[in-house]
Amino acid sequence: MMRLATPGFSDAAQFLDDATQDERQRLQQSDALWVLEVVHDELGTVWEECRIPGWDGFGAVPVTQEVLRNTYCILQSLPLGFPAPSIGAEPDGSLTLEWHRSPRRTLSVSVSPDGYLYYAALIGASREHGAVPHFEELPEAIYEFVRRVYAA
Repeated sequence: MMRLATPGFSDAAQFLDDATQDERQRLQQSDALWVLEVVHDELGTVWEECRIPGWDGFGAVPVTQEVLRNTYCILQSLPLGFPAPSIGAEPDGSLTLEWHRSPRRTLSVSVSPDGYLYYAALIGASREHGAVPHFEELPEAIYEFVRRVYAA
């Protein structure tokens, strides 16, 4: 399991980080959270297919290990029970996370090699797009878009 850096340096911070990681790993191994395993498998499959130059037959840029790592960290940061995205790749070397409820309720987030998340959301009649930097977890703005996609 990939470990995220702890924000603290004290013995107490390290203890809390270890305990949190151990508990998260235990929960992820439970039957109730098999969805996360499926998402990780999908991520691995997409990366295997897209890590070589020209993977699409038209000169696509390979998905790097850094993009893979960033995407993995984002997936690990999702709250338990949060809707799982589908995963794809783009010809520019980005990996894509997509939350799709219907043709008018969808969000696509590209995890790019430059450290930004590029997003496009269609929620009812509202269209929004932009870019936000990320630091190993999904920014709150993207969480809000996912919530809106799945809102009743």
